[in-house]
Amino acid sequence: MADGYNVAVAGATGAVGGVMLKLLEERNFPVAEVRPLASARSAGQAVPFAGKEVEVRELTAGSFDGIDIALFSAGSVRSKEFAPPAVESGAVVIDNSSAFRMEPNVPLVVPEVNADDIKWHEGIIANPNCSTIQMVVALKPIYDAVGIERIVVTTFQSVSGTGKSAMAELFQQSEAVLGSGQVSCNAYPHQIAFNIVPQIEHFHDNGYTNEEIKLINETRKIFGDPRLRVTATCARVPVFTGHSESVNIQTARPVSAGEVRRLMLAAPGVALVDDPENLEYPMPVSAAGRDEVMVGRIRADESEENSLNLWIVSDNLRKGAATNAVQIAELLVKTGVLE
Repeated sequence: MADGYNVAVAGATGAVGGVMLKLLEERNFPVAEVRPLASARSAGQAVPFAGKEVEVRELTAGSFDGIDIALFSAGSVRSKEFAPPAVESGAVVIDNSSAFRMEPNVPLVVPEVNADDIKWHEGIIANPNCSTIQMVVALKPIYDAVGIERIVVTTFQSVSGTGKSAMAELFQQSEAVLGSGQVSCNAYPHQIAFNIVPQIEHFHDNGYTNEEIKLINETRKIFGDPRLRVTATCARVPVFTGHSESVNIQTARPVSAGEVRRLMLAAPGVALVDDPENLEYPMPVSAAGRDEVMVGRIRADESEENSLNLWIVSDNLRKGAATNAVQIAELLVKTGVLE
């Protein structure tokens, strides 16, 4: 389309929605019109885009007339309500919520891992969970080279994964603790400042949280491997931006730590940061603002044959959410799906 595409951003005033708008501009996505959408209480606000202030409209079923691509980051309830009308209006929806991820007719896409899956979409493409995205980007080259039989992952997830209110709560609680003030908890069931909460979302009967189950099931779907053995523990940590993961894998065939480092150097979307002698390894503060998935602390697991440990860090607002969504939109343009 010579003049560009009309793009709606649902949830434009949220933490991820704001980054989506920023990335559309940063990555020079061919935008003819950008249409920021949000709840009624946010309608009328202005958000910056391409040097201008663009008015936010209320998200309704009629918001998508003339829209080619709709980026959704408004939560699963609103996605379920408004994504189908967006598709009926002719838009392709790229949804950042969990609403459609495990639907069999909805591709769950990470462009560096399974880009071809966008070809079978029926109007909706799902963006995986932030912790899933960074893990599969790092593990895909290993999976392709020697196979992976088992994944054990522990996540250390920042508060921005919950949203702006959680970020404000961490700041307020930190001030309260340092000033001997009263700590109030709203975003999480317990204090997050100077603490770790080993719960993300609600618990299921098997003792796993919903976040852990998402990580397990999404990894299998993205790799197209329903028999892949995956187990997860997900924790919330007092970090504003950037998710960290300790990942242990058991491979189908032997592979050395050196070979894995070489795979990471050649992997799209990966930045190898693995120089322990010089105290260089991935950290949230160094991942913030970057689109790459940072990988380091690569070493053999000496307790088990064909096993390795990796430390994986990524900016959850960017590659874990907004960047991945915009990359999917770029794929739609590149492959001519929208023409």
